[in-house]
Parts: sequence; structure tokens; C-alpha cells
Amino acid sequence: MTRLIVTTDSSMAGAIQGAALADLVIAIERRLVWGLLPFDTELKAFFAPRATQPPGLHWLDDTPAWRIEKSGVRGQGLTELLSECDSAELWMGPEPNAQLFLFWLLDHCSSEKAAISKLVMRHLDVAVGGIKPEHLAKLDLPVIKLAQAHLELAGRVWRAYRAPTAQPWFDLLKADLSLFPQAQRCVADLLEELPSVTTGLGATEMRILELIAPGEVPPFDVFPGYQKPNERRVFDYWEVGALLDGLARCERPAVAGLDEGPFSLEMHENSSRLQRYKQSRLSLTEFGKAMLGGDEKFCRYNRIDRWWGGTHLTNDRLWQWDPEALSLIAPD
Repeated sequence: MTRLIVTTDSSMAGAIQGAALADLVIAIERRLVWGLLPFDTELKAFFAPRATQPPGLHWLDDTPAWRIEKSGVRGQGLTELLSECDSAELWMGPEPNAQLFLFWLLDHCSSEKAAISKLVMRHLDVAVGGIKPEHLAKLDLPVIKLAQAHLELAGRVWRAYRAPTAQPWFDLLKADLSLFPQAQRCVADLLEELPSVTTGLGATEMRILELIAPGEVPPFDVFPGYQKPNERRVFDYWEVGALLDGLARCERPAVAGLDEGPFSLEMHENSSRLQRYKQSRLSLTEFGKAMLGGDEKFCRYNRIDRWWGGTHLTNDRLWQWDPEALSLIAPD
């Protein structure tokens, strides 16, 4: 195999393959900004040769089987496949999940000098998945040759995200991250998703409340998307659906009018339930209005139990973000 491209976006992978820019394009859609991170054993097994990894826990699982088979790949590990390539490129978008995956991948490869010698990064300012293949082929995306400094910095950032407290990630604000053009924005975006010291909600949740404030708002109007008013790009479709559920289906709801749920695959597979969801008209409760005005706090009345990287956020162990002072507030 001559040229391999790895990305975290299946639509981008299709465009790259359609433009004939590589012999094989691997799309890896593992989510790292949501839920519990993989354990150490899962992290190691993810990029290893295929053995007994459950579905979804191997780096080739998100790429269509026909594309894998056509290229003659048979469950190789990442470093093993890199050793067979003349060159390999990392096409990672600017959104936080893609950046986190980049750091994880480079940290995994850092001890494999032969593999790293094959790798370069393409600098993407915007997601390119929607670009037609014929236009993609004409893009002159900057190429970044990887050096030891990239590997060391990627390892530091990845360890900070996996840490059991948010402090190491906050410390990255003072670090020189310029080797990775999108890293500083990634750090800031994820800090903004910590519960606010004022409202107890992250930035995406607050944006949802702002969009619902006028009232009679269809649910999908608050979801991020192309030319949509929710410009936050930390969470994907399913995750934003879960956040909206959390605001509407809790001890003291901030959102009223969500007539169907939870936001699950089962709901989507039931056409009548999905239609009821779409026909919902959302408004803020009095509690939601008070939070939007900064006069109430979500965690005073509702249970918090979620993961932010390696940090487990609960009501009695709540790391919070002060967006005005740009400071991290540790649990009492």
C-alpha cells in the first residue's frame, strides 16, 4: 500500500476516497467528549491487531468492510499497517473530539519511531466532509511534519484530559500549544462545557436555553448543524439530544414541552414517536428563565452524575468553570 489517510469523520473519509487521494482511508468515529473514557486495557487494545476486541473497540470498526477488504487489510494494528505504507496522513478536523483523537493516536505511536516516520498531519481549519471530491482534490492543505516535540506535547494533552481532576487540563491554558493549531481552541471549548459557577450548566446547555427562550421552538431547531444558530461543536447529534433530555426530564426541569423521549435509537426507529418528538414545542420553565438570567443554579435541585474526560462530576465533587474570570473552581 502506498498512501494511507486516517480521519475521524466518515463523510470526510468518503470525500477523500472519492477524490482518489489515498489507497485506503480509515474513518474512526470513537467519541471521547462524552461518557466514560476507555480503560487502559481498552486504550491499548484499540490500535492493536484485531483479536478479541468487542465490536466498536477496534480502530478499523468504523470503516466499511468492503473498503478494508479491497485494500487487503486484515485486522492489522495501527503501527503494523503504518509499517506497510509509504506514507500516512492524519486529517483531523478542528472540533474537540477530533483533536482529542489526534492526541490519543500520537501518544499511542510515540514509542514507534518507524511508524511516526511515516506520519504527517494536514492542517484543517474547517470540516471538509461536505466538500465535493473534485473540489477536495484541489485543496492545498498545509502539511505538518511530526517531530519529537509534537509527540511529547500530544502525550501531555492526552494525559491531562484523562486526569481524575480538571486541573491539568486547565493548566494547558498557560502552555504553548502552537504545534497543534487547533489545540488552544479545543482546551477552551471543553473548559466551557464544565458546569458554570453561575448556572451549573455547560456552554452547550446554556445555548440550548437561549434558543428555546422565545418559546414554541421545535426541538431540532436547537441542535447544531450547518447554518443553524447553535454554533457549539463540542457535542454531536446524539449527545445534544441527551443534553436536551437532561434539561427537560429532571427533578426540576428547565425546559417544558418535550412530548417524547428519551432521545434514543429506539425512539428514532418508531416513526410515530419520532414524529411526536418533532412536533414538540419547547419553552422555558420559570426555573429555566431564572437560570438563563443567572439567578438560579441547576445543581441545587438536580442530580449531576456525568464524565468530563477522566473527571467524574457529581453534586458533591463538582469542578466548575467561571466564564467571566476564565478560572477553574475546584470542589469545596
